[in-house]
Amino acid sequence: MAGQQRIALFIDGANLYATTKTLGFDIDYKRLLKEFQSRGILLRAFYYTALVEDQEYSSIRPLIDWLDYNGYRVVTKPTKEFVDSTGRRKVKGNMDIELAIDALELAPYIDHMVLFSGDGDFRSLVEAMQRRGVRVSVASTVTTQPPMVADELRRQADEFLDLAQLASKIGRDPTERPQRALGENGERPERAPRNPPQNGGLERRYGIRQPQDDDFEI
Repeated sequence: MAGQQRIALFIDGANLYATTKTLGFDIDYKRLLKEFQSRGILLRAFYYTALVEDQEYSSIRPLIDWLDYNGYRVVTKPTKEFVDSTGRRKVKGNMDIELAIDALELAPYIDHMVLFSGDGDFRSLVEAMQRRGVRVSVASTVTTQPPMVADELRRQADEFLDLAQLASKIGRDPTERPQRALGENGERPERAPRNPPQNGGLERRYGIRQPQDDDFEI
């Protein structure tokens, strides 16, 4: 039965953030889970992002904590800092290898992989998953100029999901105004408690927030 397909989500956090920022909407990660739970048996939902370790506070941390407590498997690694040929400081945080290894290891146990990324480097991974009998959908967008998805990745996928069309199902309701995140007023924030209360305020604050650390070189 199509409704009983085993699904796994693989979210390239930095790439998804850049795409939805360009489209002008925020992801509601609780709604995103529900959407794909309605399409089959959702076995895993991975979220990949790099973190700047030497920062006293990272604005992406509240999102990471919320995802950890609410059905996502979060995979992180420290960013690497370097200076380019022009002398500018750059921060590199590429999670492609981690995502690819997890996908290949999970391939025998899933029927459908949904990749939230437009990065053309994943074309070979998509092909490898298909050889293992896994159907692969790529979620990005072609409605922007230029498109946020690499043409070779879109062509390789079994199905392309345009995030512009999914916005009504996985986006935050624009009539809801999220609470200001801790730290935006300049005060030193506290990290989310290890046993956060399950209340509407927490969901509004963390469930719909996007990463703000968009200065990574991907």
